[in-house]
Parts: sequence; C-alpha cells; structure tokens
Amino acid sequence: MNTDEILRVQAYLRLKFQNELMTLKRGAKDDMVEVFLEDEFIGTLFRDDEEGEVSYAFNMAILDFDLPTL
Repeated sequence: MNTDEILRVQAYLRLKFQNELMTLKRGAKDDMVEVFLEDEFIGTLFRDDEEGEVSYAFNMAILDFDLPTL
C-alpha cells in the first residue's frame, strides 16, 4: 500500500467509526498496515487485489479477558 492509499483508507475508517484517533501505520508486509486507536494496537488491515478489483480487510482480535462483565 502506498502512502496515498493508506491515508485514504485511514480517512474512511475515521469517518465510518466517527473517531479521529484511528491511525494506520505501515506494517511488515507491503499489502498490510497496522491499525491503532491512539497508541493501542487494535488490528491489521490487508489489501487484496483480485483480478484488478481492490478491497481491504480489517482484522481485529478481541480477547475474552478484555470484554466487560455485564
């Protein structure tokens, strides 16, 4: 993902989640970025280019002990 693409996806996520604190940072691979909420790593986002159609997949793992008790 190039810088322009990262900024466009970041802007989309900020708008969609109504949170300006979401930040995308270049990851270990060219087709992925790390997603942060303030300084907390919350997941990864992968770019998929299938026959010229580009899509993005956001993956966020939620650990059981992070869930609030109800």
